[in-house]
Amino acid sequence: MAHTIPLKSPLDDTGLSHRDTLTSPAASVPVDASRYFHRHFVDARPASGGGTVFRFTAFSGYESQPEMPAGAYDDTAMTWELRDQLRDQYTAARVLWSHARLRHRAAPLLHKAGPLWSAWTAARDELVATFAQFWGAGDGLWRAQLLRLTDAERAAQQAASAFDVVARELAQTVADQVDVAGWDEALALTTVAGELGYDASDWKVHHVDDHTHPLPQYCIVRDGVDHYGRATPLTVSATQLIEEQRERLREVAALAGDHDQARRTPA
Repeated sequence: MAHTIPLKSPLDDTGLSHRDTLTSPAASVPVDASRYFHRHFVDARPASGGGTVFRFTAFSGYESQPEMPAGAYDDTAMTWELRDQLRDQYTAARVLWSHARLRHRAAPLLHKAGPLWSAWTAARDELVATFAQFWGAGDGLWRAQLLRLTDAERAAQQAASAFDVVARELAQTVADQVDVAGWDEALALTTVAGELGYDASDWKVHHVDDHTHPLPQYCIVRDGVDHYGRATPLTVSATQLIEEQRERLREVAALAGDHDQARRTPA
């Protein structure tokens, strides 16, 4: 099965725009240049909106990254125009190859991430429901409900942390693809997830830097010492939700004049 790709903008082998793509198709290149074609290349033809549409047999993503042969630069029979067309061909090949590589690398991670995301949403919903039970809890049940809340908090934090581990690997696969294809030609991770039956539109898979080099997100003062926590994206969401709930409990305790209870509310 052949795959086609119309480049959104003509690119050189660094991924930068550099010129208008020649309207003459690469398929018209003389036979003596065909030895430099990528082995998956089928043909090329002018695109209706300008530029060139390239057609290749399907990539698996397990091949080596397509690179223009060095010999094409030294071949005196190759004109500047022919080399330019060949560069465009290899740029298109790299884009399709990066899509295939993303699919095979991301698939096992997406299968792992799906249940972990479901576990997080269940833990988050349980945390919200546990907090809502304070509305019906009598004064004598305050401590018992706080214990239930802290259990729900721990479960939510653990679920968030578990998802963040896989999200970091997914973020790296996305970054690896963008390094090859560029943002304009990148295949969306949500598209790959959808092909596997997952709705990943809400999944917190951020830029890889957010997962590998998280910045301090919160500070807890304990025994007069500042303890900074470094949190990855979903862990940050869990921490924010927990802190919003705890602040509300402290406000209610303070309004009720229960200063002892306010102090007992987890900080």
